[in-house]
Amino acid sequence: MFDIIIVGGGPAGLTAATYACRAGKSVLVIEKSAFGGQITWSPRVENFPSYVSVSGTELGDRLLEQAMEQGAEVELDEVVSIKDSGTVKTVICESGAVFEGRALIVAVGAKPRTLGVEREEELTGNGVCYCAVCDGAFYSGKTVAVNGGGNSALQDAVLLSEKCAKVYLIHRRDSFRGEARLVDVLKAKSNVEFILNASITKLLGEEELNGIVIEQDGREYGISLEGLFVAIGHRPDLTAFSEITKLDDAGYADSDERCLTGTPGIFVAGDCRRKDVRQLTTAVADGSVAALAACAYLDR
Repeated sequence: MFDIIIVGGGPAGLTAATYACRAGKSVLVIEKSAFGGQITWSPRVENFPSYVSVSGTELGDRLLEQAMEQGAEVELDEVVSIKDSGTVKTVICESGAVFEGRALIVAVGAKPRTLGVEREEELTGNGVCYCAVCDGAFYSGKTVAVNGGGNSALQDAVLLSEKCAKVYLIHRRDSFRGEARLVDVLKAKSNVEFILNASITKLLGEEELNGIVIEQDGREYGISLEGLFVAIGHRPDLTAFSEITKLDDAGYADSDERCLTGTPGIFVAGDCRRKDVRQLTTAVADGSVAALAACAYLDR
């Protein structure tokens, strides 16, 4: 029996583990793929306090090392269901392993929706990006494209237009879903070009992206560029947790900055909860808030 079980070993989950262990609680962190989460995809991280520059892999390793040094136990497995019996939370994993805890923190993150084209995963971090705020500075003075038609894509294009020599904004429809105000801002920029009724069919380049192939009006053509920012939304994987926390219309845990759910003893942290800003720093902030809330619950 653990005091706190944390599902998800990204920045939110590992920060929660560190805080909970320092409060004297026994902690288990269960991660289904790689400890460190999506930050490990980034070859360089330059927007995390105290680091001028660090690789995402190194940062993830340090978060894990810190949590384990404080006493956290870790398991590499996928959680498939949760049973809430009031004072005991039972976590059932894909391997058949079963763990019990007195409190539970869900920190499973949210994955960016991908284009689904060949070599996308291979080129992720080598020209293919999913966060302009995180990676846009690496493409200063270069030619990039943003794929998407909502506010996130429009905001990414605005941000990149301030840094990059050229920004292509590619959308599969003939009009944008995002705010007209943002569209007008982009129309006024000389270095932004709209490519509508178009989709990306191929990624070009060997070790790094150097171009894309676009299908538009029944024909295909190539564009040379150094960076592609995919901004077609995110999806949290909360299927196993839908009965223990209310979800909003987009499928995120419907929780505010207090990281509470509607179920006593169950908390949520990081990108899987409803929020406006999803960054590394907001994830670790959630981890500390959720851990302290879980400790207060147990101490009561």
